[in-house]
Amino acid sequence: MASNITLYFGPGGGPSMRVQVCLEEKGLSGYNGKLLNTEKNEHKSEEVLKINPRGQFPAMKHGDVAVNDSLAACLYLENAFKNQGTKLLPDNPAQQALVFQRMFEADNISTKAFDGIVWYKIRTKPEYQDEAHLAKKRKDLVEELGFWEGHLAKAEGPYLTGRDFTLADVSFFPMLAILVRLQLPLKERFPRLDSYYMQVKERSSIKSSWPPEWDAKPAPDLLKDV
Repeated sequence: MASNITLYFGPGGGPSMRVQVCLEEKGLSGYNGKLLNTEKNEHKSEEVLKINPRGQFPAMKHGDVAVNDSLAACLYLENAFKNQGTKLLPDNPAQQALVFQRMFEADNISTKAFDGIVWYKIRTKPEYQDEAHLAKKRKDLVEELGFWEGHLAKAEGPYLTGRDFTLADVSFFPMLAILVRLQLPLKERFPRLDSYYMQVKERSSIKSSWPPEWDAKPAPDLLKDV
């Protein structure tokens, strides 16, 4: 069943990892995975553009169905394979609403980190960096992380929405993992997020989807001072 699913994905990307984790959780580990070399512009190849005219990844095709957005792909997989693997979306409408809310707000942490701090540090020489600007952006990220620490405090279980691993976790964890890779300190200020990260990291779906380059090459410590 998984053999007619093809996923085009990029190296070390949170959105790509979301779809990979979802595929694993749904018992579809036999899918065709194609890692794109962005330096060779493989994401702009005719093969990819036929599926995603924007030339972006992840891009997924299941039979004749093409789905390009990572969250759309995860929702599609949960609905198309509802009766197999991990149930990632509860039946109760109120619980579904909570899962959807956490799913769609998950990008806030990466936006606050990358748009506010990471890209600024990469693109601006140290001698030209505005410390007041960075202080404000660090404060914004800390505030955002505080929301998620609060979400976990309210959850009646180890995951974002309670006892069960859901699409909320599929959406959020890869974003958090990228920040941890950039040396975001969690343990002292955000103990619940730290515990959550350490637990979810051990799921088989996460281990199977973990970008190998993350272990092979250390990342710059761009978030160590948050």
